[in-house]
Amino acid sequence: MGRTAMLGVLAVTVLAGQKLPDVYHDEIRGDGPYLIEPGWQPLLNGRDVSGWHGLGNAAHEWFTSRGVIWKRVWNPKFLVAKPEPGDRIVNGNQGKTANLVTDARYGSFELYLEFMVAKGSNAGVYLHGLYEVQIFDSFGYAGPLTVGDCGGIYESEKGGGSPPALNASRAPGEWQSFRIWFSAPRFDSSGKKIANARILRVILNGDVIQQNVDVPEPTVSHMKIPEAATNPIMLQGDHGPVAFRNIYIKEESASR
Repeated sequence: MGRTAMLGVLAVTVLAGQKLPDVYHDEIRGDGPYLIEPGWQPLLNGRDVSGWHGLGNAAHEWFTSRGVIWKRVWNPKFLVAKPEPGDRIVNGNQGKTANLVTDARYGSFELYLEFMVAKGSNAGVYLHGLYEVQIFDSFGYAGPLTVGDCGGIYESEKGGGSPPALNASRAPGEWQSFRIWFSAPRFDSSGKKIANARILRVILNGDVIQQNVDVPEPTVSHMKIPEAATNPIMLQGDHGPVAFRNIYIKEESASR
């Protein structure tokens, strides 16, 4: 059995109307699911960053490009890309700018995206703008994994969080992929929260690294918005060079 088996043979889980693929029978690798499965919608248009805005409507330096490269010898702590119409986005020439937020809001969903980091870089994907799945250059690290390693569900102000089950990170300059199943928090008719947000599964580069994690409160550096049934997605852009491509979402209603 492969590395995925390190988590055991996990049963199909059904929460909040979402059905997870069986890890043993349904494991797939290769191209992104948006090319094969129905219901996926792109969050990048291949031309510009329309549909996104800087956190708090702040000015930002995110730009699109046709290609992104990394120079191991000459410039290992930066990514190199030319601003032009293209299908990938980069957080500025210096790798530090305002976080980028979707104009649209989403409830429960499945998210697929690909990212590239420079050596030692740090970023994150905030589900609902509140719950961070960490992006970090963890390549080659053989010690105990923490919530700060790539694929960790980050801690809140009170601590907690969930380290990745294994280090599936690729080297700086290589494209990597996340596939994330997310269940939004639920509220009753009075607005009282009756169920926490849950990150049902995270797959990093084909390996399951998180499974059925309860997220009772927002993680550090979250958007200053309340928990709600629908909220935006945020990409962290102020911690180090990062590029994204092939960002696709499948909302819960589309997968039923």
